[in-house]
Amino acid sequence: MKLNSLKPAEGSTHSEKRLGRGEASGKGGTSTKGNKGGQSRAGYKRKMAHEGGQMPIQRRLPKRGFKNNNRIEYKVFNLGQIDQLVEKYGFTEFSTDILYINNLIGQNDFVKVLAAGELKSKLTFKVDAISAKAKSAIEAVGGTVVEVQ
Repeated sequence: MKLNSLKPAEGSTHSEKRLGRGEASGKGGTSTKGNKGGQSRAGYKRKMAHEGGQMPIQRRLPKRGFKNNNRIEYKVFNLGQIDQLVEKYGFTEFSTDILYINNLIGQNDFVKVLAAGELKSKLTFKVDAISAKAKSAIEAVGGTVVEVQ
């Protein structure tokens, strides 16, 4: 062992200078934060989307469109889809409860039946909404429709 080969143990020393530990450290005084202003002070947090006094983007862009708060969103099922579901799950009745039990809709979802496709099986429908064309197609096959609200 020689004096020129001595080294401190790995991880025992730090190469980064500690900030704000006196002028002699080379990083004292303002601790590399500059002079005055929010960013130089303790507890500073940047405001979300603050653009340094420039007019923010959400205020520069115009308002557009209209959102109807009373709109009802329906989960739509076509007659062709229903026929496939009858084959897959063996439905005897098409209702929101049975659809929820089989994880096809959420608990608070509304169901609407539309007329696209063909229905071959005779079913009882208990749904929130149905188109006139779909209703007549179901009744032509021999099924019944009950609108639940």
